[in-house]
Amino acid sequence: MFVAHGMTLALAWFLTVDVGACALVASLSVWVARGHRTHPPAFWFALRVLPAALATAFVAGVFLPSYWKYEPREFVEGFDISLSALALLAGAILVAAAARGVTAWRRASIRARKWMRGADQVALAGAAIPAFQIDADEPAMALVGVLEPRLLVTRGLVHALTRAELDACIAHEVGHQRAWDNLKRLAMRAAPDVLAWLPAARALEARWVSASEHAADRLAGGNDAAARCALASALVKVARLTPPPTRMTEPICTLVGEGDIASRVQQLLDDRVCILPGPSVSRIAFGAACALLALGIGYAPLLRAVHQATEVMVNVLP
Repeated sequence: MFVAHGMTLALAWFLTVDVGACALVASLSVWVARGHRTHPPAFWFALRVLPAALATAFVAGVFLPSYWKYEPREFVEGFDISLSALALLAGAILVAAAARGVTAWRRASIRARKWMRGADQVALAGAAIPAFQIDADEPAMALVGVLEPRLLVTRGLVHALTRAELDACIAHEVGHQRAWDNLKRLAMRAAPDVLAWLPAARALEARWVSASEHAADRLAGGNDAAARCALASALVKVARLTPPPTRMTEPICTLVGEGDIASRVQQLLDDRVCILPGPSVSRIAFGAACALLALGIGYAPLLRAVHQATEVMVNVLP
């Protein structure tokens, strides 16, 4: 009974924190979107997974220790209707998130197996991962796999691009691989939160996709004007040879992404376009040290406060 009651309260707290964080992220995303600042993909990814990460960290790092320390074992409250309903809803959110993640993984595996039929492994300059030529009706280049990524290139694309364009495209996909973008796609898809059912989630994911494509373009082009022009030319060629891309729910990165070709070409051809620099390592370390110090000082009072809030929640809810 002690463990079952604790799990019920943990799920209720998970849902409470998740809903509050989702409301905050949805409001913040609207406010940030109105600005004119360019943010890196890590910013949009952090916003998208923040509710689930915050709710998980609160339950695991705050509520469960508080419950274990202060909840009496000899007497356990009953299972209230409201708390049970919150726990069931939180459980449904977790199950739905797991189902989304498994479905996305299976779809990616099925798509990859279909592409790999009749594939031939090739050595491509600049590709630090296994590369394969595949047969497909439309020219494409894709990075598939999370733990064991592979670069797939259609034979039609190899023949349609010049050597410089092909090298730039390979560097673009290698940029996705180095950033673990397939894993990030899967994490956003499987994030257990209420945000997944809101338009804000799709908006954040779309902004992350756009930012990640721009970041991979910058890694591919760098300070080499010729490489940037080659990649821009390749993007235009592929966009003309393929139908408009749709929203990708699988953890797969493709050359043309989900569109946004015009802005990518503009960035590649414009040396003045730049992204705001991210925080330095020293600033991140200093912020983490301050957060850990504050947590260490206020951790014990926080556990007591959460236990008192839990008691209020149990007594107030019907």
